[in-house]
Amino acid sequence: MPEYRATEARAWALENLRGCCGCVLPTFTGDLSTLNEAAIRHDVEMERELGMSAVLAVSEGGTTLEEYRRLLEIVVDAAGDLVVVVQASQPTWDEQQLTIEWGAELGADLVLPSYPLTFYPRTLDELYGASKAMIDRSPLGVLLFAIDQWNFARLHPAAFPVGLLERLVADCPMLVGIKNEIGLPYTGGMDDVFRLLGDQVVVTDPMEYNAPIWIRHYGMKYMGTSNYEAFGPRIPQMLKLLSDPATWDDGMDLYWRNAPVRKANSATASPVVATTGMVPRSIWKYQGWLVGFNGGPLRAPLARINAAQMGMIRKAAVDAGLDVTDDGDEEFWVGRNPK
Repeated sequence: MPEYRATEARAWALENLRGCCGCVLPTFTGDLSTLNEAAIRHDVEMERELGMSAVLAVSEGGTTLEEYRRLLEIVVDAAGDLVVVVQASQPTWDEQQLTIEWGAELGADLVLPSYPLTFYPRTLDELYGASKAMIDRSPLGVLLFAIDQWNFARLHPAAFPVGLLERLVADCPMLVGIKNEIGLPYTGGMDDVFRLLGDQVVVTDPMEYNAPIWIRHYGMKYMGTSNYEAFGPRIPQMLKLLSDPATWDDGMDLYWRNAPVRKANSATASPVVATTGMVPRSIWKYQGWLVGFNGGPLRAPLARINAAQMGMIRKAAVDAGLDVTDDGDEEFWVGRNPK
């Protein structure tokens, strides 16, 4: 069970969520029959070495429900003092709830839930009711992912209008944070969320390129979840430097050194999200492999990564001055801990 009581969940999150939350993807054995535990542990340790303070145990890598429970066991055991976030993206509310309960049982700290693919609310009140029911059932503090990936902008241009978020914060003590991506690609609505709710729950924009805005104006202390692995140790370093006025200029210098990776990410990953609604986990895994993560087999269904994308991503990492592997791209599919 989490180390906080339900009545303390929000206070715990406000006090403890600092730094960056990376993403631990599952890795399978070469024949794709089972999880590769050594590879997963390698990746958790890499997150720690790069300075992440938290990790999301990714459930969008082809695991079955039972395999995801095993992935959580491995990640929680390897995490040590890292905050562990459950990704509850299972296809039904019931399976999602079971996964959250497993996370609480195994010692995870928080949950980032999705909305089931078949969930199609007709009104904002229906969205509020389903969201409240999900949050109230959770034994883990909930980080609400406020984005139009769930197809809610047909109800309001923001997908999650601030008024709806205010209702949920007021009515749901287990709502401890908001992953704030409303109204993308514009930041006006996101600013409103920080302004109105940032002193009540953890509000984070995971997109590293916006970090200077929210740190300067709202004191954002926590970023996640995203593919920060693409930047090696840079994003935790940048957050720390920008959080101190004395080192702000150093933080901005690091911000600009990240530009090649940022641009390659926009050119390769962003179109996949825009056209499919899927997070390009194969691209994320390759980005991490370039700087020391395991790489290795993932299961379908996932968008493929092709040679042109690999070439663009690798060149960007080199241009940014990251410590990039000399191994050929064919080794990515094998991984650093083959089994």
